[in-house]
Amino acid sequence: MTGGERVEDLLRALAPQVLGTLVRRHGNFARCEDAVSEAVIEAYAAWSSDALPQHPAGWLSTVATRRLVDSVRADAARQRREATVAQDTRLFAPGADEPESGDDTLAILFLCCHPALSPAAQLTLTLRAVGGLTTAEIARALLVPEATVGQRISRAKATIRTTGGRFELPSGPGLVQRLAVVHQVLYLIFNEGWTASSGDDLIRSDLVAEALRLTRQLHDRLPSSAETTGLLALMLLADSRRDTRTDHAGGLVPLAEQDRARWDRAGIVEAAALVTGALSNGAVGPYLIQAAIAAVHAEAPSSEQTDWDEVIGLYDVLQRLAPNPIALLNRAVAVGMARGPAEGLALLAELADGPLVEHHRLFAVRAHLLERSSCQEQAAQDYRTAARLATNVPERRFLTMKAIALENQGR
Repeated sequence: MTGGERVEDLLRALAPQVLGTLVRRHGNFARCEDAVSEAVIEAYAAWSSDALPQHPAGWLSTVATRRLVDSVRADAARQRREATVAQDTRLFAPGADEPESGDDTLAILFLCCHPALSPAAQLTLTLRAVGGLTTAEIARALLVPEATVGQRISRAKATIRTTGGRFELPSGPGLVQRLAVVHQVLYLIFNEGWTASSGDDLIRSDLVAEALRLTRQLHDRLPSSAETTGLLALMLLADSRRDTRTDHAGGLVPLAEQDRARWDRAGIVEAAALVTGALSNGAVGPYLIQAAIAAVHAEAPSSEQTDWDEVIGLYDVLQRLAPNPIALLNRAVAVGMARGPAEGLALLAELADGPLVEHHRLFAVRAHLLERSSCQEQAAQDYRTAARLATNVPERRFLTMKAIALENQGR
């Protein structure tokens, strides 16, 4: 990891904490988020891995608070507000004080999922304020233009300001109302960390860790929520094989070739217990079913010994609960393993004109099934197309090498 990456990891961890401090003090989420964003930019330019301030959180809080005051002073239409903030603001002496104790990240998460916001705006704002994703990363994660993301963030902050969104964890019906979006946001943050949408690394461990941390907090608060339990189990099962997803050079290692002896058995056991407990209570939801699918993979000695028929059955349940093209794509892989690649390829025809038509995974799966059908030339072409569409460097490199290997076989 480079010095710049270490600074980025630190800032990603500190930014939600500082944002929580400012929002708790001043109550204006939009202004505070802008101020923290400016402070993060300044910190990234000023810090280096071997020249960090003695108290990074205090430094960031100081700069963010000053940017907040500057913003108020620059707004001539809010002179009375300026006077109040200027009087009440307690600036941190650089390196002297830290943000107030306590982690406000979960409260920020629920604030970003305010019911006055559309689901799209809730997702976008939370990925920015809690996940720390850039506008470009959010656009790739949600498959929308960057300009759309920028507009959503601006409008969402304005809506929270005008509706008087409160900085606190909701309870009762208010909590249930926001929970589905909170789950989706946490899942998207984890997925962006699990397979980064761009860059030289396959995994962004900071995002994986943050998603797991927040989901654990949510589960501690709502242990009876089956979908929260399922989401936590799903993340744990995926994370259990994090160290085997890449080789010593950072190259991608597909599931079938991973060293299962190196998987985190403690994480698998914990997740399996969570899944079993939730299912025994009669609860069935999309995240819990996905966790059950992941558990089947985790408990199999090898790819060949996986109970693919059970996987197919679980994907059938998932499609009834929450139809999803990615789930259909994964089901095609399972069908190809259980019943032969020809049947898997036939299922892919259902996705030919859908939202995955320009997604690299559709071409990668088809290439895999074509390769198993001994259609090397067609498989190589699809691997090439998948590599062209992939935005993550290790994925692109892996797909390119697959294409080259098949092309060399045909010569």
